[in-house]
Amino acid sequence: MMREDEGLTLLGNKETTYKSDYDPSVLETFENKHPDNDYFVKFNCPEFTSLCPITGQPDFATITISYVPQQKMVESKSLKLYLFSFRNHGDFHEDVVNIIMKDLIRLMDPKYIEVWGKFLPRGGISIDPYCNYGKTGTKWEQVAWDRMANHDLYPEVVNNR
Repeated sequence: MMREDEGLTLLGNKETTYKSDYDPSVLETFENKHPDNDYFVKFNCPEFTSLCPITGQPDFATITISYVPQQKMVESKSLKLYLFSFRNHGDFHEDVVNIIMKDLIRLMDPKYIEVWGKFLPRGGISIDPYCNYGKTGTKWEQVAWDRMANHDLYPEVVNNR
């Protein structure tokens, strides 16, 4: 019988290395015990940082990741280390959320996933890119389209965050 933590190298590791350059190789998965159930797993990272690719100035955001797992799930400590690895990575906000989503699709092959970045204002403008994906040929493909078309019908009130 396989132990639940078998194959996980970061969970419980007391000698964690925090990489400060983009590194998707730190991501780890574990088996979904309920692959026949459709359910959302949601992560909120309110202390996300990356760098502006032009000025090198820091960008701060809350990154929200929601997904419906299939066979594999992302281990949360590895996700934390992965998100931390953007700290010195220079990319536009829109690129960051798409990179995160695509890395997680390659890692887990989820039924559905969405990533929303809510970046703090710089120069008087905040940018909130949103992307999603529904597995082709499944009901989640239509869910992705519906969520994309309607994701911001009731936008939040922004008071300089």
